[in-house]
Amino acid sequence: MNNPSQPSQPLLIFDMDGVLVDVTESYRETIARTVRDFTGRTISRESIQEYKNAGGWNDDWQLSHHLVHAAGVGAAFEEVKAHFQTLFRGVNGTPGLMLRERWIARPGILEKLSLRFRFALFTGREKEEAQLTLDRFARGLVFDPVVGMHEVENHKPAPDGLLRILRAFPDSAAYYIGDTVDDARAARAAAVPFIGIAASDNPLHAGLVALFQSEGARAMLADINYLPEVFGQ
Repeated sequence: MNNPSQPSQPLLIFDMDGVLVDVTESYRETIARTVRDFTGRTISRESIQEYKNAGGWNDDWQLSHHLVHAAGVGAAFEEVKAHFQTLFRGVNGTPGLMLRERWIARPGILEKLSLRFRFALFTGREKEEAQLTLDRFARGLVFDPVVGMHEVENHKPAPDGLLRILRAFPDSAAYYIGDTVDDARAARAAAVPFIGIAASDNPLHAGLVALFQSEGARAMLADINYLPEVFGQ
C-alpha cells in the first residue's frame, strides 16, 4: 500500500462494474441467465436496472436469488449463487461470461489521471475477481488498496469500504466514481464527493441521472473517458 507519510496526493476511488468495465454481457447477462435457468422466465435488462435504481441490490447474487424467489421458485441462496458463479467464471474448460467484459477507458486516459491522482478501488465484487479483471486490462496501473465485498462488514450503500480507504490516506482529498445509487449513497455517507457514471445506453438513463442529482453528485458523465475534463485536464 502507498505510504500515508508521503506528500498528500488526491485520491480517485473507483467502483468497477459499469465504471471501469462494461458488464452488460457479463454480470447483467449472468443475472438474466440465472433467473431463466431456475424459472424459465426471461427478465429484461430494464427490469434489472429498475432494481439497481431502487437501491439495496448491489449484490448480484442476492438480486438473482430474489428474482428466482419472486418467480415462485424456492431455490436456496447457495444453490443460486453456485449456478451464477458457474455461468460467470466458467467450468470444466467452458469460458465464463466474465470474459465478455469490456474495459471502458480509452488508452492513455487513466494513465494521464494517474500522474496527478492516486487510485483505489471499492467494488461489490470479490477482491479476487476484481484483481483478475485488473490484471487482464490494467497491468500498467496501480489501484491500492482494492476493497471488495469480503473486506467490509456492511456492503453498499454502507460506506465501510470508502471509510477503510480514507483511513489509509487521512490527508488526501478523495472522490468516488460509481454508477449506481448505492454508490452515491455510500459516498454521501462517507462525506466523499461523488461522480456518477450514467451510460447513454442505460435503459433507465434519465431516472439514474435524477437519482444522482438527488444524492448531490459533484458531476455526471457518460463514461470515465470524460473524467479528465472534471478536473481540468
